[in-house]
Amino acid sequence: MGTGVPTSEQTSCAKGDPQVYCPEDTGGTEGVQVTDCEIPEESPSQNELSYSNPEDSGQLMASYEGKAKGYQVPSFGWRICLAHEFAEKRKPFNANDISLSNLIKHLGMGLRYLKWWYQKTQVEKKKPFIDLINCVPLRQIYGCPLGGIGGGTITRGWRGQFCRWQLNPGMYQHRTVIADQFTVCLRREGQTVYQQVLSVERPSVLHSWNWGLCGYFAFYHALYPRAWTVYQLPGQNVTLTCRQITPILPHDYQDSSLPVGVFVWDVENEGDEALDVSIMFSMRNGLGDGDDTPGGLWNEPFCLERDGETVRGLLLHHPTLPNPYTMAVAARLTVDTTITHITAFDPDSTGQQVWQDLLQDGQLDSPAGPSSPSQKGEGIAGAVCVTGKLPPRGRCRLEFSLAWDMPRIMFGAKGKVYYRRYTRFFGSGGDAAPALSHYALCQYPDWEERISAWQSPVLDDRSLPAWYKSALFNELYFLADGGTIWLEVPEDSLLEELAGNMRQLRPLLTEYGRFGYLEGQEYRMYNTYDVHFYASFALIMLWPKLELSLQYDMALATLREDLTWRRYLMSGVMAPVKRRNVIPHDIGDPDDEPWLRVNAYVIHDTADWKDLNLKFVLQVYRDYFLTGDKGFLRDMWPVCLAVMESEMKFDKDQDGLIENGGYADQTYDAWVTTGPSAYCGGLWLAAVAMMVQMAALCGTQDVQDKFSSILTRGQEAYERLLWNGRYYNYDCSCQPQSCSIMSDQCAGQWFLRASGLGEGETEVFPTPHVIRALQTIFEFNVKAFAGGAMGAVNGMQPHGVPDRSSVQSDEVWVGVVYGLAATMIQEGLTWEGFQTAEGCYRTVWERLGLAFQTPEAYCQQRVFRSLAYMRPLSIWAMQLALQQQHKKTSRPTAEQGTGLSTGSKLRPKETMANPSPE
Repeated sequence: MGTGVPTSEQTSCAKGDPQVYCPEDTGGTEGVQVTDCEIPEESPSQNELSYSNPEDSGQLMASYEGKAKGYQVPSFGWRICLAHEFAEKRKPFNANDISLSNLIKHLGMGLRYLKWWYQKTQVEKKKPFIDLINCVPLRQIYGCPLGGIGGGTITRGWRGQFCRWQLNPGMYQHRTVIADQFTVCLRREGQTVYQQVLSVERPSVLHSWNWGLCGYFAFYHALYPRAWTVYQLPGQNVTLTCRQITPILPHDYQDSSLPVGVFVWDVENEGDEALDVSIMFSMRNGLGDGDDTPGGLWNEPFCLERDGETVRGLLLHHPTLPNPYTMAVAARLTVDTTITHITAFDPDSTGQQVWQDLLQDGQLDSPAGPSSPSQKGEGIAGAVCVTGKLPPRGRCRLEFSLAWDMPRIMFGAKGKVYYRRYTRFFGSGGDAAPALSHYALCQYPDWEERISAWQSPVLDDRSLPAWYKSALFNELYFLADGGTIWLEVPEDSLLEELAGNMRQLRPLLTEYGRFGYLEGQEYRMYNTYDVHFYASFALIMLWPKLELSLQYDMALATLREDLTWRRYLMSGVMAPVKRRNVIPHDIGDPDDEPWLRVNAYVIHDTADWKDLNLKFVLQVYRDYFLTGDKGFLRDMWPVCLAVMESEMKFDKDQDGLIENGGYADQTYDAWVTTGPSAYCGGLWLAAVAMMVQMAALCGTQDVQDKFSSILTRGQEAYERLLWNGRYYNYDCSCQPQSCSIMSDQCAGQWFLRASGLGEGETEVFPTPHVIRALQTIFEFNVKAFAGGAMGAVNGMQPHGVPDRSSVQSDEVWVGVVYGLAATMIQEGLTWEGFQTAEGCYRTVWERLGLAFQTPEAYCQQRVFRSLAYMRPLSIWAMQLALQQQHKKTSRPTAEQGTGLSTGSKLRPKETMANPSPE
């Protein structure tokens, strides 16, 4: 290999892939009938959930042969040995996975989609918002992403590779950049005794470097927004612990926006000899793709001294239009460390010069001045090295940061320039990378204190199972890595004629900015509202101002219209892009011009969807309930009235209950629903009940009476038409699936209870019916599906066979399952709720290898669909349900309340005819 490291340090690993290297002295080591559902006589109590092993990772750590536990690695989180291989290799859902009957149903849609796809990709040279032809392939490699909210993200895989990039807003590149690595060098008495790239890979480039770390002696541990990688260096009596930190800080609207990550290396010496230890962080300028080809990329060293702290590193300038950026690889200088660098090397070469430079003395040459710009077709990379003294039986710390400064961005249509949120604090001149690096390296201890204070109450709660603690925090990755954008909003950009009636709109958007996240990394639409309905719990609980900002954006879009006609792919019908006074499906495609052009979704005309308007009303009231923001409620009230008026037309027989239209007219956009239905009918009744509450709060008695009358009639119709004694029927069609058991049938009740309603005087659905329905779902959709180990299937026939009437009815939707589990907890079925949700976590994170890319859906066998999806953020609804349950049981009965005082049924005593902003 030409590494210059003694041969004894390069012998092959005793186990696993023969290409992995480590010293030789470290080896060795059928159908079910519906029956009466009763609560199990001896259901485990919530406290019995505490018997989970804190470090229970299934089989993910079975390959680990090391003894090192790392430096201050927490007990709870997602842990995996770097040598682990997932046995199950699934594939993305495609046309070959559709049954013949469903294929025939969707033949017209398929042909129209192919024509649209060709126009988009071959004529317009754009990326489809959903690419059913080129799905993202399975890569079981991802770990915690770096970067705060809205400034772009870089995902570092659990084996250490930098492998998923979202620098241009909303657009992903799934590419492992080989030159982006950490390398360790150990020296004893002036001689290099060990030098190793901390990667299990053996690439075709940089082959002078010593690759092939033995994965059996290393593990990764994720508890977002932090992650730990522990390397036990074979034969060296040295353990490295790399701690990765990103400033994801609830209720913080400054540092949470920063495009930075910090790597803290704690090096422990278990031997009796002193060592010099060096960590080299190498980074390619760009990703080695088409954006780099024109050349003109260049690097330069920098040093920033401020407030007694010195940070040194490299700036990697990437001036490619339309979104130029600068990457900064940096380190903090201390009295015990030395920082050196190499400004430029060829990442596509053998890497001999860099390797020998480090090998010679554990440092790099540190040439002065900038590099020459790269030539067309050539790559350029740089590296920063930190060296410290490691005493016998001692420890030393080496600190790195990675920052990127892309302050001004344009979306795909290149129609307008936007400024990212962090520019409010670090400027928009494109020269902030050194300051970002310095700030991150000085502030990360404070970030960690705040992260611990936020997470500790959950982690220390012995009544909660270990898997839940991992899932709750690790699923939050999507808030930053969901193609997320957080933009500044200039005051003059808000249209007066639309914003004039919303007093808080202008101050809130100008103070907290504009927020957008994708439906999924493969489903590229911002703020898809029928899905945000589920995911929104994470925002409203952790960054409530961003949730309110998103709601104002939705309200603005609702009042607008776009009468451009287009053909919808499912029906083939021509209809406008956006009608006034209906909630848009989404706020737009990042490859177009989001916010200016909404409804990138062209499969259905969602103006006729039955759930979108209702979900707006439900979220508005829930957001008011959880924030107490009366000004927000006042601003939203006219919009709620408008969308409910639009919704009224779907109650064709005036019985107080809306009817679905005989096609897939809701979030289950391939599952046909006809007539009154459990899902949309339940959402409707919940929304009507909340309109009664809001009308009382706003002092509009006539509106309150109107919706009270609708509610009374609608409740009677819903129970009469849909309740069968055990659960609510899927819909009222004459099809066999009409009596399917839908896992999501209690969604309306879920939101009522989350908003302090739905029981006692504010009961909408009879509590015995709700509990009976949830028990039926648990018995059939959960326990009778895949042995109860995969969550709840969307639809189950009453004889215990999954409903295969559509391509979605026999799927498991992870976000729906977490919402279902929250509903169970709300209704006192806590054990059942945790059992239901655990199946999804175990399947996604431990069996299928889909960590940090939780899909929208998977089937019992073979396939998954839509990786890295928004909806699973609904796990935070489980946490809200637990918190509300705790508050209720810890207060005296007379003090139990939800922030809303109620008198007679659905009639709050307190009104606010003229509410004012708080």
